Amino acid sequence: MLWGTATLTSNLPRPMAASIAFEQPSIQRAWDAFQKHIPVLLVIWVGSIALAFLGLAVSLLIVMVVGSLGGSSDSAFSLGGILGQLTQIPFSILSSLLSVLMVAIPAVYYERGEVVSIGAAVGLLRARFWRYVLAGLFFSIVMTIGLLLCVLPGLAVALVTPVFVNRIFVTEMGIGEAFSHAFQVVYRSENGMSFVGLEVLAAIVAAVFAVATCGLAGLVVIPMASFYLQNTAYQRGLLR
Repeated sequence: MLWGTATLTSNLPRPMAASIAFEQPSIQRAWDAFQKHIPVLLVIWVGSIALAFLGLAVSLLIVMVVGSLGGSSDSAFSLGGILGQLTQIPFSILSSLLSVLMVAIPAVYYERGEVVSIGAAVGLLRARFWRYVLAGLFFSIVMTIGLLLCVLPGLAVALVTPVFVNRIFVTEMGIGEAFSHAFQVVYRSENGMSFVGLEVLAAIVAAVFAVATCGLAGLVVIPMASFYLQNTAYQRGLLR
């Protein structure tokens, strides 16, 4: 059924992804996949924005309250600012997890061959919440270190994101193993570098459309690019 839903649990992955994952990638197929997932993608966008604003509001409230209690002194507002920044951490974590679903949902869709519903996406995050938090923390630290080392290593790490997220969400690989695997298939496999080139091209196209439409086109182009890249990774043998 076209709008069937996927049950997302921590079960062992199937030996092979769904047949649709190995079809020839195309813009039309990415568009079709995007249309099937509009409800869950819309929730992700709205949820991410809402969490960002809520975190900012809570932070500002803490600054004002602490500042007022401290007699509006500079030290009181400074303390409030520090506490406000700390309170934004959980909101940032949740917002980041929702954003990662932009890549994870296409990964699960092609792995299972079933449309991912809102409930299934929520269930996925709840089932292995700390695995995703730790994976995101690990990836962020590695990428930050790479960016500090003359930028290029950090960009190299960023380009393994589609494969890394796929392995984290659809397999039982450990976080370090998933990262190592992603790095190897992207930079040491036969079709890895052509995939990197496609990632760069997709990023440029998405950026151009987003800038030209004040960000509105990004609501469509970014998830479409995620579906296209996941399909390509499977079809070219980077993922199985």
